[in-house]
Amino acid sequence: MVKDMTSGSPLKLIISFSIPVLIGNIFQQFYNMVDAIIVGQCISANALGAVGATGALTFLILGFVFGMTGGFSVIAAQRFGADDEDGLRHAVAMSVYLSLAITVVLTALSVILARPLLTVMQTPKEIIEDSYAYLIVIFAGIPAMVFYNLLSGILRALGDSKTPLYFLIVSSLLNVVLDLLFITVFHMGVAGAAYATVISQLVSGILCLVFMMKKFPILHFHRKDWQFDLVSIGAQLRLGMPMALQFSITAIGVIVMQSAINGFGPTVVASFTASSKVEQIITLPFMTLGATCATYAGQNLGARRYDRIHEGTMKASLLTIICALVCAGLILLFGKSMMHLFLRADQREAIDYGLRYLNIIIGFFIPLGLIYIFRNILQGVGKPFMPMMAGASELVMRCVFALLFAHFHSYEGVCFASPIAWVGAAVPLAIAYFIWVRQTKKGEAVQKAVRDAQ
Repeated sequence: MVKDMTSGSPLKLIISFSIPVLIGNIFQQFYNMVDAIIVGQCISANALGAVGATGALTFLILGFVFGMTGGFSVIAAQRFGADDEDGLRHAVAMSVYLSLAITVVLTALSVILARPLLTVMQTPKEIIEDSYAYLIVIFAGIPAMVFYNLLSGILRALGDSKTPLYFLIVSSLLNVVLDLLFITVFHMGVAGAAYATVISQLVSGILCLVFMMKKFPILHFHRKDWQFDLVSIGAQLRLGMPMALQFSITAIGVIVMQSAINGFGPTVVASFTASSKVEQIITLPFMTLGATCATYAGQNLGARRYDRIHEGTMKASLLTIICALVCAGLILLFGKSMMHLFLRADQREAIDYGLRYLNIIIGFFIPLGLIYIFRNILQGVGKPFMPMMAGASELVMRCVFALLFAHFHSYEGVCFASPIAWVGAAVPLAIAYFIWVRQTKKGEAVQKAVRDAQ
């Protein structure tokens, strides 16, 4: 079930690995989309706005989780690429220790701070209670999110992008059933949607664990694998924490933008929620190619195939540009129909606001896609500092422009905050990547000269 990405055509490997990841990401988004669709259609626009108003906060916490587990899986990919089975098992064991510790702290803090954060974000009074009811369940379910993302990340590090997909499909279908059951039968409101999401993620994680125990002999642990090692823990943290913080830094900017949107009232909040869902689903190819590049770069770094890393990066960048143009075309053609998934046809004002946002951001899809490529490549080769700093640049630019335009009560101006931030992050990431390429080429030239002289 494992896939070695250190030999063969980089383009074919990237595409074949990406397809299951893309389908998996679609089903991952399906969780939140189903929540939004059923809440918006079966409860009310205000209820949809309540769920949407929590989006930035959930991204802050769950983004930290995604980044952390993604960093841990990079270490696993590097060990696998180097054919170091003992090192692979030990890296996985240390990531389990770290994940347990971080999950306890993260869950406690997020549950305690949920309501104060909603208040600070100026969540409209009409929706704040529903927002809190949804958010508190999601935060209490953080252990389930960590559980699934850690295990699926390890599977992908070994080159298996299909198995997490299969289990995610099962849990996504379960999520639909539970959403309908909790909301339309038991009348649990927005909290029912949150319970459905957490339960489904937990099921997906359990399925991954059972499969790994039965089908991956390489992950059959021994007592020595679980020996606590500060050096290994430090290596995990040096990759995992910057990646986690990078996601959280980006999320803080999204929180500021959500706060600016909240000032326009419940209708605009509902509109922004719907258009953000469309944005998330239509830009999934960027996230997919980025995740593939992290595994690809990690394995090839372990095998010291620097030439393949650069070749794969260039091919992935070209694919991203093509995807950006296709995605922009899809929004131009079907954006209104997509908005109708979340909002009823009679909610014309909300639909209009959402389309204005979507029509602004599609012109900036290329830099957004390249962010995912260069950020994940740098993380995969063990250089997480610049992605974190690029996230800081994105944060500053999004905050400054969102608050500036919100001050002048310009909705279109606030909509430009994210695209401007994407450009501000893409440029330093591209520069950092090409600096790394130049350094590795110099290093290889020096090593060749030494070998020739011996």
